[in-house]
Amino acid sequence: MSWSLFLPYLAVMAVVTYLIRMLPLTVFRKDIRSRFARSFLRYIPYAVLGAMTFPDVLYSTGDMRTAAVGVAVAVLLAWRRKSLVTVALAACCAVAAAQAILLLM
Repeated sequence: MSWSLFLPYLAVMAVVTYLIRMLPLTVFRKDIRSRFARSFLRYIPYAVLGAMTFPDVLYSTGDMRTAAVGVAVAVLLAWRRKSLVTVALAACCAVAAAQAILLLM
């Protein structure tokens, strides 16, 4: 990519990134009294994190079946309120076991 194209792209990305961070601070100066708006804003980080992470989880192992096993184990343990370390380690072990089983077949 040439510099003549790179610099405008960089400038647009900088402006967009700045606006995303600056607008909430200027728009929401007062306390938000609406119960709906507060609950909506409270769940946005979880929704964005899930939308960014979940597709990568499914394609991380190279085989959708083993990834599904890992997701199922992680969801089950998270549902049972296990710690994050326990959930992550168990999901990794489940994926490794599923891959070993698939290699034997």
